[in-house]
Amino acid sequence: MGDDVLRWSAYLSMPWKNGGGMTREVASGTVQAPPASAGPADGYDWRVSIADVDAGGPFSSFPGIDRVITLVEGVGMVLTVDGTPQRVEPLSPFAFSGDAVTDCRLEAGGVRDMNVMTRRGRSTGQVRIVTIAAAQGAEMTCTAGETLLVMATTEGVTVGGPGGRETVLGRLDCVRHEGPASLSLRGDGTVAEIRITAAR
Repeated sequence: MGDDVLRWSAYLSMPWKNGGGMTREVASGTVQAPPASAGPADGYDWRVSIADVDAGGPFSSFPGIDRVITLVEGVGMVLTVDGTPQRVEPLSPFAFSGDAVTDCRLEAGGVRDMNVMTRRGRSTGQVRIVTIAAAQGAEMTCTAGETLLVMATTEGVTVGGPGGRETVLGRLDCVRHEGPASLSLRGDGTVAEIRITAAR
């Protein structure tokens, strides 16, 4: 398959599950057919979104979902997960269970975070922050059965895919690729590398 270019300006905005804020969906998908009992909220195996957190408070509960949260704007926040506080630093992915009772405390005003959610037993997600240096660039390889999303957390990054196609990414724009290929990154900035694979 080719690359899908996903732009910040086109992300669909929707309320949080608990009504406490707004989120923008970047992409979602399935790695296998959902069960017949799946309702509308269960119709994905994975989902990537961007949330604006303007005030502290409880996170929505997502039973059966594994989450990785990465702060892309703001100074920091403290998540208390099942009673254990964890400071979440900018651009430092933090993994936790959607089943956990989770509360958020902001340290210095509102924040914006990227959420990667995967349905346990059906998919897994990994997030890595990669700094692109103008002098050397970087390369990412996508394998069979894998979905690779590259989201720019700064301006100044260009992604080159199969066939020589190049895409300039604005901040929080994303390129989604499925199947075997190598993507080349050049410029001077930072991206989040998000890999989704089917659970084995």
